[in-house]
Amino acid sequence: MKNKYEWDLSKIIKNERKFNESITECEVLLNRACTFKNKILKSSNSLFEFLRLNDEISRKVEKLYVYAYLNYYKDTTNNKAKALTLKVDKMLEDISLKLSFVSPEILNSDYKTIVEYIKENKKLKEYKFSLENTFRYKKHILTKDEEEIISAAANAMGSVHDAYSALNDADVKFGYIKDEKGVKIELTHSNYSKYIKSNKRKVRKEAFIKMHEYYQKHIHTISNLYLGNIKESYFVSNIRKYNSPLEKSLFNDKIDPTLYDNLINSIHDNLKHLYKYYDIKKKMLKLNDIHLYDVYVNQKNMDKKNIKIEEGLNIIYEALKPLGNEYIEDLKKGINNGWIDAVVNKGKRSGAFSWGSYDTMPYLSVNYENNFNSVDTLIHELGHSMHSYYSNKKQNYVDAGYPIFLAEIASTVNQILLNKYMMSNAKTKEEKVKYICEFLENVRTTVFRQTMFAEFEKIVYEKYNEGISLTSEELCNTYYDLNKLYFGKNVVIDDYIKYEWARIPHFYTPFYVYKYATGFMIALVIVNKLLSEEDFNKKYIEFLSSGGSDYPLNILNKLGIELDVHTFNNAFLIFKEYLDML
Repeated sequence: MKNKYEWDLSKIIKNERKFNESITECEVLLNRACTFKNKILKSSNSLFEFLRLNDEISRKVEKLYVYAYLNYYKDTTNNKAKALTLKVDKMLEDISLKLSFVSPEILNSDYKTIVEYIKENKKLKEYKFSLENTFRYKKHILTKDEEEIISAAANAMGSVHDAYSALNDADVKFGYIKDEKGVKIELTHSNYSKYIKSNKRKVRKEAFIKMHEYYQKHIHTISNLYLGNIKESYFVSNIRKYNSPLEKSLFNDKIDPTLYDNLINSIHDNLKHLYKYYDIKKKMLKLNDIHLYDVYVNQKNMDKKNIKIEEGLNIIYEALKPLGNEYIEDLKKGINNGWIDAVVNKGKRSGAFSWGSYDTMPYLSVNYENNFNSVDTLIHELGHSMHSYYSNKKQNYVDAGYPIFLAEIASTVNQILLNKYMMSNAKTKEEKVKYICEFLENVRTTVFRQTMFAEFEKIVYEKYNEGISLTSEELCNTYYDLNKLYFGKNVVIDDYIKYEWARIPHFYTPFYVYKYATGFMIALVIVNKLLSEEDFNKKYIEFLSSGGSDYPLNILNKLGIELDVHTFNNAFLIFKEYLDML
């Protein structure tokens, strides 16, 4: 796979010399932007000129940021790449500090002035939604001096996440296990997903124990890091006059916190279906008891082996045909242009992601292991990449970035379409059963499991707010009790599971994981419409092209989708249908 499926990051910035030149250019632009202090709203022209200049700075810095961090993510032990990230982090810190006057200056004005300026200057129309959204934050923006203090502190506060990332990526050593053939292999983040699904119980049990022993060993350090992250979240939400970190996290998407609670309550009401799933799985696996290291294995372990990446991509193209020719052709062009880094390398960042900027390709990283799980991961990340591609193509810079609330929908649509394609093309009953199980497992891990994570966050944040000491024991016991609730009395809740929360990096982005669950439920509705409504694929591409041009619930409404209890219940009905089919 080398070369063709490794990034050529020189397409972003040619070399380190050009990188440093761009840093200097940003400094010049930043100094120019500072001359607008107390003059941004002097006239409609000055407002437009400043916003254009601010966009130019942002675009340059985002490009630098993507270049630096993608180099680092290719090899987290590369000190030269790490040095580039520190440079761009310093640049961002300078920008944040020097332009801290901007929000207070704009928000100290009356929004009616902005409306008049937009009427007067047609060039400002492209900033209309952005400015409207900015003024939603008026009560959460502080004085000029206070904003400068927060900006100065922001970079230091990110150290908690950086320290956790180093412990969880660059410094991680899980040790060795024996695979199905008795061969000693090193356990890593990327191959853990393979061995926890092993058909041999001894292998998956050893992988489970080895993985969690590492986090048990570092649990006090990680607990203190996570507590530091919670303290940061409360500090920022309190000083910015939000009622809670949850409210602050949902504010940008204009989501009411009751939606978060409704999701958790809906899950609780439907746990009976999940319990039934575990009972069926236990019976099919012919186990006397089912442990947590058994729940990931497919009851019909017929995973296709040695699926080279080219074959995997051909499967993906076939599976995504319901999205239409335009989508498929654009996808192929992107892949041939070098979007994907799929080679497994030591030091490469764990997991998979799709990321880029307005002026770069949507770069995609996976650790491709030549199996169906890798195909599934690849099609998921390609969903993200295509969402970014269409948004960047159809929207201007200021409206291109789609809200995080919508970020997991396109990826999940792709995964569901892949599952349906594989199930409909199954040659035997056993193979069909495999993909039914695959679908049920995706719902379990994406809807039920991610909601369990979301509930864990809600509980520990509430405990902190109530003055309960979040010791490592308190955090572990809280997580252990949630596992008992979500797995039910017929599953053996292994003691090691209490350390699992410590390996979830998403917890360092507070109240994010619930979006995986809502995204999956929305994706189910979209797939049904794609397969039943004529030309819905065109509406879907319009959805992918919407970027952040409106609030997420409004963008969904244009697809005819309301995110309410009815949508949640539809997802559980589909889960039950597949369960009955199984």
